[in-house]
Amino acid sequence: MKQVPFLDPLDTFAPRHIGPRGDEVAAMLKAVGAASLDQLIDEAIPASIRLTAPLDLPPAESESTYLARLKGIAKKNKVFRSFIGLGYADTLIPSVIRRNVFENPGWYTPYTPYQAEIAQGRLESLLNFQTMVTDLTGMAVANASLLDEGTAAGEAMALLHRVQGKKLGDANGIFLISDRCFPQTIAVLRSRAEPLGIELKIGPADQMKLDEPLVFGALVQYPDEAGCLDDLKPFIDQAHAAGVRVAVATDLLALALATSPGEMGADVVFGNSQRFGVPLGFGGPHAAFFATSQEYVRHLPGRVIGVSVDVHGHRAYRMALQTREQHIRREKATSNICTAQALLANMAAMYAVYHGPEGIKAIASRVHTFARSLEGALASLGYQQSNLHYFDTLRIPADAARVAAIRTGAITRELNFRYVGDTEVGIALDETVTTTDLTAILEVFAEAAGKPGSAIALDVMGAQRPSWPGALQRTSAYLTHPVFNTHRSESEMMRYIRSLERKDVGLDTSMVPLGSCTMKLNAATEMYPVSWEEFSRMHPFAPADQTEGYRQICDELAAALCTITGFAAVSLQPNSGAQGEFAGLAVMRAYHQSRGDGARDVILIPSSAHGTNPASAVMAGFKVVVTATDANGNVDVADLKKHAEEHAKDLAGLMITYPSTHGVFEDSIRDICATIHHYGGQVYMDGANMNAQVGLTSPATIGADVCHLNLHKTFAIPHGGGGPGMGPIGVATHL
Repeated sequence: MKQVPFLDPLDTFAPRHIGPRGDEVAAMLKAVGAASLDQLIDEAIPASIRLTAPLDLPPAESESTYLARLKGIAKKNKVFRSFIGLGYADTLIPSVIRRNVFENPGWYTPYTPYQAEIAQGRLESLLNFQTMVTDLTGMAVANASLLDEGTAAGEAMALLHRVQGKKLGDANGIFLISDRCFPQTIAVLRSRAEPLGIELKIGPADQMKLDEPLVFGALVQYPDEAGCLDDLKPFIDQAHAAGVRVAVATDLLALALATSPGEMGADVVFGNSQRFGVPLGFGGPHAAFFATSQEYVRHLPGRVIGVSVDVHGHRAYRMALQTREQHIRREKATSNICTAQALLANMAAMYAVYHGPEGIKAIASRVHTFARSLEGALASLGYQQSNLHYFDTLRIPADAARVAAIRTGAITRELNFRYVGDTEVGIALDETVTTTDLTAILEVFAEAAGKPGSAIALDVMGAQRPSWPGALQRTSAYLTHPVFNTHRSESEMMRYIRSLERKDVGLDTSMVPLGSCTMKLNAATEMYPVSWEEFSRMHPFAPADQTEGYRQICDELAAALCTITGFAAVSLQPNSGAQGEFAGLAVMRAYHQSRGDGARDVILIPSSAHGTNPASAVMAGFKVVVTATDANGNVDVADLKKHAEEHAKDLAGLMITYPSTHGVFEDSIRDICATIHHYGGQVYMDGANMNAQVGLTSPATIGADVCHLNLHKTFAIPHGGGGPGMGPIGVATHL
C-alpha cells in the first residue's frame, strides 16, 4: 500500500519530548537577543566546526512503533532460569517498591543530591542504605553506593594502598588476591593496578606470602566464587600480624546467616547489593556497597550521607565529608566516582526496610534450606558436591561425559548452570527458587546418571538449619533501627516511600535548572521496557545464543553513537562518565605505549574542568598539569601552548569539556586540538555537555581523539538521584 502521510502514527516522539511551545521559544530568543533558533546556533557555534549534513541515522519512529519494534527485539532474548551465580542472583522485587520507586519519576528523575534542601527524602533513604550495609557487614561506616562490585574492588585496593603509605614509602607495593575471587573482579583489578604500578599476586589464600615487605593488602571472597564459606578470622589475624590490611568481597544475603566480615576483623568490606530486590538486567545497573572502619572514614570513595541540623534546629540530612570527593579535591580526591547507582541503592534499602531483619533472615534461610535439600537429593543420585560449607551454591564434580550430558539436559529444560571447565558444575540458588525448579534440576542430573528422577525425595525439614561450625554462624543482631521494623504492610510501605518522595524535587515537580546534566526528559516510553522480563531477568553470563536481543540493542546503539560522535568505534562497557574517563585515558595510555612513547605521562587540564577529569587522570597513572583560564572562564590558549611546549617530550594529552563547563563553544577549540597533536598528545573530550553538540557538531569534527558520553545526561537514562548512568567511550580510527 502506498504511504499516505496523514495515515502515519500520530504519537510522534519529538513534540512530546521537546517541552517549549512557540511563544515560549520566542520569549527565550528575545531574552538572549536572537531573532531565531538558527541565528542563535550560528552565533553560539563556530562555523568552522558546524556539520554540513544531517546525521545519517535511521528515520524517527513513533512511540507505538518503537515499542512494538523493541518488543520484537526483546523476544529474541531467551530468558532461562539462571543458576550461574558469580555475584548475580534473580530476586523478587516487591511490587510496592517496583511501582513506587523503580517505575516512579519522583524517584528516578531527581538529580544527585548536592542541594540537600530539595533532597531530604533521597538522603534519608541513602542513609538507610548505609545503615543496612554497616549492620550486615559488621563495619563502622559505609558510603552511599558505588557502581558495581568490580570497581568497588578497585576502590578497596586504592584505599588500602593510600592508608599503607608509611609502610610502602616510594614503592608501589604488592596486592594479594585470592584466586577464589570472582573472575570479573580480578579482571577489573588488573586494569586498575597496572597504571598505578601496583603488582598483583593471585593465588590460593592459604599460600599467600603475607610477610613480603611490600605487601600492603589482600583480597578474599566470602563466600568465594565456588560458593565455599570459610572462616576468615585466622587469615585476617595472620595478615594483620604481618602489617597487611584485608578487604573482603561478600554477599549481603549470606550475611543474614553467616558471621560478618567485620566481626572477623576485615578492614574493608564490599560487594553487590543486587539481590536485595534489584533486577538482573544483564549485569546492571546495580548498586555496589562499600564499608570500612572508622579509622579509614576519610579515605572512603564516593558519597557519604550524614545527619545534621537545619537553621531551625531540626534533624536534617546532607552529604558529609565532601572534601574527599572529586568535585572539591580534584586530582587529590580519594576517587573519581560521581554517579553511583543511587536509584538502585534506594531500591535495595527499601527492600531491607520492607522485609526487616526477620524477613531478610527468613529469605536467606529459605535459600540455604533449598541448597541443602538439593545437596541431599543429588547425593542420592551419586553426586558429591565439593563445598565443605556453603550458603547457596553447590559445586558438583563429574567426568567430562557426564558434564556434557548435564549441559544438554539443562538446556532442554531451559536451565543455566555454571560450567567450570569440562569437569565441574556450579548451581547457585536464589530467593525465586521453588520446588518445581529443584525438581527440574534433579531431573537433569538423574537423566545424566541414567536414573529415574521422579522418585527423588527432597528432605526439606532436615535441611532447615545451617550445619556450619560456630565460627561461621551469625549471632549478632542487624537492622535494629526502627525504620527496618515498622513498615510491614503494603500501605505502610507505600506511605513511607511517598513521604520521602514529597520532600524532593525531580522532573515530576519542576525543571531542575542545573545545566546540561538535568535538562532532558526521561520519557515514559523509554523507561517502560526496562521492566520487561526479557530484559530485567537476563543473567550477565547467560550464553550468547540466549542474548540476541540485548546484543542487537548494543550493536544498534554503538552504531548510532559512532555516527553522532564521528568516531570509528564505541565501547559500551563503562558504567558511568567517571569510568568512561578512566577507560578513555587507559586507551590513550595504551596507544602511547604501543608506539614506544610510554614516557608520555602528562595530561593538561584547564582549571575550569569538572573535578572528575583530574581525579581520573591520576587514577589512570598520569600526572596532571593545570592550565589557566581567562577572565571569561575560557581556556587561556597562550598558557596552554606554553605548557604543551614545555612538556613536548612527555605530553600524553589534554582533557577538555566542550562546550565548556559554563556552556560556551570556544572559538579556539580546533587551534587547541591542533596544538596538542603538534606536540605528540591526544585530545580527550569530556562529553558531559554532548547534548549541545548533537546534530550540530561532533567530537571528531572539533579534533578530539576520544570522548565519553554521559548517557544519563544526553541520552535520557534517568539520573535516579545520582545514578544509574552509563559512560560509553568513542575513539578515532588510530585508537
